[in-house]
Amino acid sequence: MHIKDKILMDREGLEKEGPITIVAYGDSVTHGALLDEINYETVYWNLLRKKILNVRNYVPVNVINAGIGGVTAAESVKRIDKQVLAHNPDLVIVCFGLNDVTRDPEEYLSALRTIFQKCKNSGADVIFMTPNMLNTYVAKDTPEKYLDFAAFTAECQNSGKMDLLINSAVKLAREMEIDVCDCYCEWKKLSKTQDVTMLLINRINHPVPKMHELFADSLFKIIFKDMPEVLLENSSTMRCADDEKFLPQR
Repeated sequence: MHIKDKILMDREGLEKEGPITIVAYGDSVTHGALLDEINYETVYWNLLRKKILNVRNYVPVNVINAGIGGVTAAESVKRIDKQVLAHNPDLVIVCFGLNDVTRDPEEYLSALRTIFQKCKNSGADVIFMTPNMLNTYVAKDTPEKYLDFAAFTAECQNSGKMDLLINSAVKLAREMEIDVCDCYCEWKKLSKTQDVTMLLINRINHPVPKMHELFADSLFKIIFKDMPEVLLENSSTMRCADDEKFLPQR
């Protein structure tokens, strides 16, 4: 049963099917990392949970946070059964890439293929959410301990390495008939008019809290894409990708 169907359940349906269960499976952004702290209130999956409950709050929406800072997709394959599928999720949101760009691209794609297939085999819906962009330069206010790493990640972004990695992952997901929530594409659009490095709270790879709304809104649209009346009532706070009023200025 899909979330869009579950959200409309009555008591009999709730007793039979149980609450909506979502597992968010990823790295530090999913974990809830900001600068040097974790914030579970502003992270995208919590915002998504609230948006779904805004449709109809009779059916509980539970989100399991299976994000761990610093991990790659390949490192996460070994924990999928225990930390993701054991919860019998209705939906698994898969978001890796920020750490994988430092590794072999084939290792990343192989891991995603395994993750996608295991989730599909379990009967869960799967959404591959592409991550945000990395920094494009070393900002003056980058924490000193991260200066060298910031230079490295900027090179990964500017050289096209990150683009190639994410584009390859999107291609794989579509070949496997996995829904794609392409937030990386939205960040690329923003980069044409905005300084995206200033949208990263650590000036490397962690979005400012406000940008987690982009993730939540985009996921919401994917989940309820067949219910235009719901999308209309819960119109995106992002409005459009090039709305400069919404975004913080450098």
